[in-house]
Amino acid sequence: MTDERKARAQVERWGDMVWRLALARTRHIQDSEDVFQEVFARFFRHEEELDSDEHRKAWLIRCTLNCTNTLLSARWRTHLPLEEAVTKAMEPADRTVYEAVLSLPKKYRTALHLHYYEGYSVEEIASLTGAKTGTVKSWLSQGRDRLSQALKGDK
Repeated sequence: MTDERKARAQVERWGDMVWRLALARTRHIQDSEDVFQEVFARFFRHEEELDSDEHRKAWLIRCTLNCTNTLLSARWRTHLPLEEAVTKAMEPADRTVYEAVLSLPKKYRTALHLHYYEGYSVEEIASLTGAKTGTVKSWLSQGRDRLSQALKGDK
């Protein structure tokens, strides 16, 4: 398999996960695409150091979190409509829930995304985010409560 085909296979395998997490964190389609490119540029420089798929996945998530943190702290950052990002990211039936998730503060939407969309446990999320397990449990609980209120229209 050529290097280009190997790279393409890695992007096909992990790309959706990276892009969805970046979108959940940035809430903007162009920002998530910028993060996607940066994460995979870094990934291909460090790929040989990653010894298993589990290690690759954890590394990609951690790198995505770091890249989105850097992007979100940039003063020059511009905003695109949330609806544009959701339109591309989801099927129509799933948009209402995902729009509500994206409307949550970053810590809640990150925890909810990693837990429900990527299947990580509380302990794994704590390790990935550098937070304590109790904090992650709190983010999930409060995020679910806020999500429920948003979906009921109680905001």
